[in-house]
Amino acid sequence: MTTPPTLPRTRQQLILAVLLLSSLLIWLDNSILTTTFETLADPVRGLGASPAQLQWATGSYTLVFATLMFGAGALGDRFGHRTVLATGMVVFGGSSLWAAYATDAGQLIAGRAAMGLGSALIMPAAMAVLMWTFTGPARATAIGISSASAGVGIAAGPLLSGLLLDRFWWGSVFLINLPVVVLALIGITVLVPNFRSPTRRPLDPAGLLLSVSGLASLAYGLIRAGQVASWTPVGVWLPIAAGVALLATFVLVELRTRQPSFDPRLLGRRMFGGGNAALGMLLFAMTSASFYGAFYLQGARGFSPLQAGLAFSPAAFGSIVGAPLGVRLSRRWSLRSVTASALATAGLAMGSLMFFGLDTPLFWNEIMYLVQGLSIGMVIGPVTAALMSTLPLERAGAGSAVTNTVRQTGSLLGIAVGGTIMSIVYRRAIEPALEDTPGPLREQARISAEQARHAAAAAHEPALAHAADNAFIHAMHVSAAWTMLIALTGAVLLVIALRPDRKPVEPVPDDVLEPAAR
Repeated sequence: MTTPPTLPRTRQQLILAVLLLSSLLIWLDNSILTTTFETLADPVRGLGASPAQLQWATGSYTLVFATLMFGAGALGDRFGHRTVLATGMVVFGGSSLWAAYATDAGQLIAGRAAMGLGSALIMPAAMAVLMWTFTGPARATAIGISSASAGVGIAAGPLLSGLLLDRFWWGSVFLINLPVVVLALIGITVLVPNFRSPTRRPLDPAGLLLSVSGLASLAYGLIRAGQVASWTPVGVWLPIAAGVALLATFVLVELRTRQPSFDPRLLGRRMFGGGNAALGMLLFAMTSASFYGAFYLQGARGFSPLQAGLAFSPAAFGSIVGAPLGVRLSRRWSLRSVTASALATAGLAMGSLMFFGLDTPLFWNEIMYLVQGLSIGMVIGPVTAALMSTLPLERAGAGSAVTNTVRQTGSLLGIAVGGTIMSIVYRRAIEPALEDTPGPLREQARISAEQARHAAAAAHEPALAHAADNAFIHAMHVSAAWTMLIALTGAVLLVIALRPDRKPVEPVPDDVLEPAAR
């Protein structure tokens, strides 16, 4: 099939609805564990997972998602994008069932990795179907709407998780995926033609192997640093160095490939490369802030999962409102000034946690999350739509692969680095309080604040729980400062990336920005 058939408008809209359902499911699962961390760390209500295991429960999903997604597009060219999309949905649904009934942290991590495989098959196939279904301004509109769904999904995940955990056991956060998968499969089967590219892209086994091993080694070294509370052991810096070397080799291999699955050349374009780097840093900061924010609300403050989810809900509301607001403000001023300012505001909101403590009124949490969600919504949809509009149609698939891979890599590193900084600072902060603590109790308290609280309750040592809370708050303050710096760096990159050329620059067309408003 060289020319896509012209589908009726109603069918196009129904296909877009199915694709949005698929995209929303993926982005929800990126953040739905946020409010589940505290429960999973509980040895009674959850799996007794350590901080490193919780990092891998999230990291395994994003690792597989990030590294396999850009190669999955070639499968769609060979077997049809509807076939790959449906297969991804089946894999996602089956692995959700596996994760829901995991009996230990290892099984949960494996189930999450399998869910990442399903997402890696879904995302490029959904984008390809979108590109074949729509043409002209309608295509730009559909791309923008799909991009905006990412912010909504990420922000709404913690609220949905809190609602489920308030009534059911922790596995329900994965079982909720099954009815959505079934509904999406019905829509895919009935509505979506099996589009297939006339030119088959070759599979890229070398690139896949190098990217998976490189990111896995890098993430392992970063998370290992948190386990041993040091950056100097060989078991920490050697995997990090090996990961960086493997990823550098991966880039060189892709540059020498005639039809690379991941095209690093696109990142050489100032607007596309710099804009994606800024979005990657935003995702880095978001996932890191979500990681310690969940432990702050449920562990240090003692909120229930539902209360924590409701505390996060202003972020979801702000993200929904922020996308159309960003569009309207960009028409009045410019995409550069609006989105860079919004990203800087998001970073400052994340950094405001440096001033939060055990007795901070919840009202300030709500304000902080509202501002954060509003700012993030003003960035993700409009910037993604504008970046994709800079590429010719024949590079749209490659551009989508690069954009989504950078985002997922940012999420993976946010969890790995953010969690590791928290672990190292917490251990150093609590050490003085453990000098006179018995050996077994001391070792358990060193693992995490959650483990320290459980051990203190069992041993009737309230002073130890209080010390763990204070150590956690200190660690959160340090992490919030780093998170803010990462987000502010992303804002600077966005200012550079969206800098107008010397010749007069036309305003970003409405058919590029309008999707986020819709």
